[in-house]
Amino acid sequence: MINPYILTAIVAAMLVTWIPRVFPYFLVRFASLPNKVVAFLGYLPLTIIFALVLSSIFTEKTGSLPQLKWIEAVAVLPTFLVVLRSKNVMLAVVTGVLCVAVLRLFI
Repeated sequence: MINPYILTAIVAAMLVTWIPRVFPYFLVRFASLPNKVVAFLGYLPLTIIFALVLSSIFTEKTGSLPQLKWIEAVAVLPTFLVVLRSKNVMLAVVTGVLCVAVLRLFI
């Protein structure tokens, strides 16, 4: 038997997750956004990728400064060059994974 409390929690979590992701599409469909908002939203993908890269090349511990992960930091360079040249994100991801694998194999 399904506990009504758990079912309510699941439905509430679904709505809380679904509404912020889907609701903006309905708003934009019926109204246009100002140019400043569109320009701001254009920077979001770059900002998200930058945050992911930074979080993957640094380790953080409470009470100490962030430490650089050298292997991952070195692997960022060829990955960045591949994405600049090819504009292919999947090829860049494969390049990054292979670079980290090769560096870990030899270092």
